[in-house]
Amino acid sequence: MVAVAPGSPAADAGIEVGDVLVSINGEQPRDVIRYQLLVDGPELELELDRSGLNRVVEITKAEGHPLGIEVQAAVFDQVRTCDNHCGFCFIYQLPPGMRRSLYLKDDDYRLSFLYGNFTTLTRFTEADFERVITEGLSPLYVSIHATDRVKRTEMLRNRRGATSLRWLGALLDAGIEVHGQVVVCPGLNDGAVLEDTLLTVLDAYPSLASLAVVPLGVSGHSNEPAMRPHTNAEAAAVVELVTEWQSIYAGVLGRRLVFAADEYYLLAGRPFPAADTYEGFAMHEDGIGMARTFELEFAGLSDTPVGPASGFFAWVDGAPAEGYRAPRIAAADPTTTGGVGAQPVTLRPSAKAPVAILTGAYGARVLEPLLRKVADELPVDARVVTVENRFFGGNIGVTGLMVGADVARHLAEEPTGHRYLLPDVCLSGGRFLDGTTLEELPRPVEIVGTDGLSLRRALGLPTADVNETVTATVESAVTLAVAR
Repeated sequence: MVAVAPGSPAADAGIEVGDVLVSINGEQPRDVIRYQLLVDGPELELELDRSGLNRVVEITKAEGHPLGIEVQAAVFDQVRTCDNHCGFCFIYQLPPGMRRSLYLKDDDYRLSFLYGNFTTLTRFTEADFERVITEGLSPLYVSIHATDRVKRTEMLRNRRGATSLRWLGALLDAGIEVHGQVVVCPGLNDGAVLEDTLLTVLDAYPSLASLAVVPLGVSGHSNEPAMRPHTNAEAAAVVELVTEWQSIYAGVLGRRLVFAADEYYLLAGRPFPAADTYEGFAMHEDGIGMARTFELEFAGLSDTPVGPASGFFAWVDGAPAEGYRAPRIAAADPTTTGGVGAQPVTLRPSAKAPVAILTGAYGARVLEPLLRKVADELPVDARVVTVENRFFGGNIGVTGLMVGADVARHLAEEPTGHRYLLPDVCLSGGRFLDGTTLEELPRPVEIVGTDGLSLRRALGLPTADVNETVTATVESAVTLAVAR
């Protein structure tokens, strides 16, 4: 156990941090999913290991009431690793020297259910299928890439790529909600191959909840010569194809089903679609509609974020928020933190100090026109600092992949006394992907939630009683963002 909630049934029973859970009612759960189902019951017998000594704890609680334990990992046995060898896999493109956990390639349906990780289903089995159906593990997220058997085998570099999509059909037939993804690699699965994939989805998988079409990311550490970024014309072709098929799906199925990632619109110089065309932003965390939701939030149209909150694990009592879903900052609410040799502090620079927003290349193209639109309303001078991603290199420009070394390089050239806003999406437990801590940055930074409302508040803009002209402001800002 890594945490025990005060006043919970677990705490009242004397369970302590560091205890090892051996079994629940005589069963050894394989993962936090099974753990949740077991601890939902009112009568529990927990076998614990405390410093090598076994003890049994009996607990009586209300049916479905949380036990109050946070476990160390979501999977208790072993994460099912991926045996594909995709040339476009970002794990293969990571630079050396990062923390070991980042190099783990998982293809585990349990992590797909808990965290929204994508699985190719090449290691999916009859037993897995039975468990998904029996326990209602929905939604799941499946990497499709291509529906043509030969092409999918080529892309996954795994002979099971030709047959594993049978599980997709079986899951959909059983009523499991499934979201799909196609990573488009120029010259490999774009053009006619992508169109064939969209046609096959309509023919064979019409109950697919959504399909995200995302561009290939190529870091400077890729060893795959065939993998290259999209040209502007190729990005425009993808946008046009997706738009065409949205109309086809809407006419046949009554919904658009397929969506192109925000990056495509930026690369193609096209405006983002209207908010209602995203049909609830189901694939928000896959980069579908993020820019649009941010703009609506920044316009102050709502007192709560428009985009869905992250964390598919939220319903599970005790499930750890792993990976990029982990708590962004170590402390409870560090308004301002950082600075070489300094301990975290809670005071900002002057409230009237100029503000600089640190963001990636793609984020800057969305933020800059939005700031220009509200320049007259801002109580302080505000600007965008585009952080070039030298750590990953290539065409990597998303804000979530900013690392401490690149942020520090930019901050070192910035003046003191200014406020520096850092989006929390690039942090996990107060650390960047390269292991840099906030305290190692050369300037103090303020951690801001990665949504438009949080930025609006950080800039001192009102978040209520915004007039109806903000809608027009958002629409014109979008056009400016993609026209640059």
